[in-house]
Amino acid sequence: MVNCNKCGVELTDSNWSKSWKAMGHFRCKGCSAESNSRSNPRNNPRRMFVNGKYISQKHPLYKPGKYKSFNDAAFSSLVNYVLSTEGEVYVLKNPAWENWYKIGKAIESTDRCNGYQTSSPHRDYRLEYSKYFLNRKVAEEIAHDVISEISLDRNGEWFKVSVNKIRKIIKGIDYEISA
Repeated sequence: MVNCNKCGVELTDSNWSKSWKAMGHFRCKGCSAESNSRSNPRNNPRRMFVNGKYISQKHPLYKPGKYKSFNDAAFSSLVNYVLSTEGEVYVLKNPAWENWYKIGKAIESTDRCNGYQTSSPHRDYRLEYSKYFLNRKVAEEIAHDVISEISLDRNGEWFKVSVNKIRKIIKGIDYEISA
């Protein structure tokens, strides 16, 4: 008679894995599954994944679980989204509007671009550039102000200007922008 070295239950063919038995590991299937869920990174309930990608606990929208998009995660942790100032200023392009670029802010620019794709039948929005800032709101305001002075036309957050000029301006904004 052999017992599980964790819970003490008698090990039988029904509750003892053949591979564990062959290796001489005296643990029942129940204790093995419980241990594996905590130590195996794939099953760790304290990790966050968005669209299959691991997200660090340092991310402003961090919340344990598996989500399809940051929108799903944001709505489940809306307080973190509202309080977070960190994020990116991004530049989007749609070929339907030649030489027009959208300059916006988001915690995660690639996720924001994916959100735009749902409104486009051709899924043709393209992320041209993004830069991370400690205060995305202030950085976006600076970008809008400077770019609107050199833009040929403006409609909200859309500017008719060279993408190279936009990149140069956003690159020149200080990373540590604060309110």
